[in-house]
Amino acid sequence: MSLVLVVVHPDRPEAAAAAASLVQWAHDQGHEVAMSNGDAERASVAGVGRTEIELSALASAAKVAVSIGGDGTMLYASALVAAHDVPVLGINCGRLGYLTEVEIDQTIEALKNTLSGSFEVESRMRISLTVERADGSTEGPWSALNEGVLEKRQQGHTVHLAVAMDDHHFLTYSADGLIVATPTGSTAYSMSARGPIVEPTHRALLFTPVSPHTLFDRSLVLDPTTTIRITVASDRPAILSVDGRASAELTEGDSVVAAVSQDSTRLVTFGGRRFHDVLGSKFGLLAEG
Repeated sequence: MSLVLVVVHPDRPEAAAAAASLVQWAHDQGHEVAMSNGDAERASVAGVGRTEIELSALASAAKVAVSIGGDGTMLYASALVAAHDVPVLGINCGRLGYLTEVEIDQTIEALKNTLSGSFEVESRMRISLTVERADGSTEGPWSALNEGVLEKRQQGHTVHLAVAMDDHHFLTYSADGLIVATPTGSTAYSMSARGPIVEPTHRALLFTPVSPHTLFDRSLVLDPTTTIRITVASDRPAILSVDGRASAELTEGDSVVAAVSQDSTRLVTFGGRRFHDVLGSKFGLLAEG
């Protein structure tokens, strides 16, 4: 018997229906399933709902985490199990679905193959983000598969952010914000801010300014051993978001320290998909020649 954790997109009925079918199949095969109380209610399945604390406690015992939704659902599922080396199977019922492996009509077959061991693992780098307050206290760390973003809180104003790399001052930006992303996150917020697209299995830190008011506005691709410190350098506050979730507010003198995490995300793959093909499919690119 295996334990399967399931995370379901909160607003897509087709995701809830797929989760219900998954639970029925897994129980018929003698496996245990756990999901949040909210997901269990949306899928109309009894006996599998757990609190967030209970889910976190079960994560280390899981055989696989199944994400049914889009990339946002995948980010949550990956955060749930990243510290426990549990693979994540992505079922797409979203729009782009960069992180997902199969479409929703393949849910049962994909889970069956995963539980039987007929799959490969693609390891993705994560980043760790810690807030260091001006008074010496700390908060976090938080772990991100895509990115950490320190951005302005007040509309109509830029925020002033002093950047140091490996304890050496680099530049003070006046900008809407700064993004520290993984290669996986290169196709997320960083890309919309004109950052580079990087092969997701590569190991590097991507540093991308958002609407900077400076002559130097380029993204940087940094060695994965680099430590980046971003300090709020004026009385305008900033918000730290980790994979799209607001995590902390920073004021003058507070810093975010970003570095490669010791944890990684293990994505279930069945082979045959190249990143270049995924890009072409998601962007509707046409092959030439």
